[in-house]
Amino acid sequence: MDETEFWEIIDHTREAAEGDPEDHADLLVDALLQLDPESVLDFARHFEVRYNRAYRWDLWGAAAVLLGGASDDAFDFFRCWLIGQGREVFEGALHDPDNLADLLDEFDEEVDGDGEELGYAADEAYEQLTGGVTPDLGVPAQAPEPEGTTFDLEDEAALADRFPRLWERFGK
Repeated sequence: MDETEFWEIIDHTREAAEGDPEDHADLLVDALLQLDPESVLDFARHFEVRYNRAYRWDLWGAAAVLLGGASDDAFDFFRCWLIGQGREVFEGALHDPDNLADLLDEFDEEVDGDGEELGYAADEAYEQLTGGVTPDLGVPAQAPEPEGTTFDLEDEAALADRFPRLWERFGK
């Protein structure tokens, strides 16, 4: 599976779910069940690489603005959700997290920002296809600390200064 196929599966299932993250995860599992186990592992590798790429302080700050704060777990689930938004949103946010102000049509912190189940979709599909657990993907482990310069994620003035468009549109 190449990167284009990965994003096509993400996009197709997101559109079919009409923005509901839980439905998106269910539809993603269903789509992956149509593939052979090695293709599911390829999908899992693509997902994991992007998940690790998003382990950055600036994206954590953007998540804090959108979610009104972001614990470790909330940021993990946010990164899964961000991948689920598709290539344009994901890459745009990696380029500059403040771009999320323009890339997101809307954001409801009660529904959006939590893609935990998306992160388990490939594992669930692989287990259903093979009866076994997902083997090691051979993807380098996530760094012990997020990339970039740390800052106080609870400092609203710092968040507003660092993400002016995002703060104006979605901040407190």
